[in-house]
Amino acid sequence: MIAVFLFHLSKTIMQKLSNYSLSQLRTLEAQVVEELKKRHFLSISQAREQILHIARGAGISVDELLSGKAPRKSESGALPVKYRHPDEPTHQWSGRGRQPAWVKDWIESGKSLDEAKV
Repeated sequence: MIAVFLFHLSKTIMQKLSNYSLSQLRTLEAQVVEELKKRHFLSISQAREQILHIARGAGISVDELLSGKAPRKSESGALPVKYRHPDEPTHQWSGRGRQPAWVKDWIESGKSLDEAKV
């Protein structure tokens, strides 16, 4: 139903356009081009505002967003300690990655890892 309506509407518009002079058609063309530019600029502005709103909500600054670089990791890169050997405080482990030898020895000796939890 809608398709039929649009077909008749476009046919009517084309019939009206065929009555325009060349000068009138060029004026209409200039108006259409100008309207297209305005709408394009408006859509870009709206998209920019939506992107900035999302970035602000995520705690990302405009500079970070526009730099295109991945956010930096923490300066030290070290993870917090989760486990520490009770007798040797220098032996510690974050709980991630491979288990250090002292953790393996600790578990093999029948002790629970919870006992070494910080």
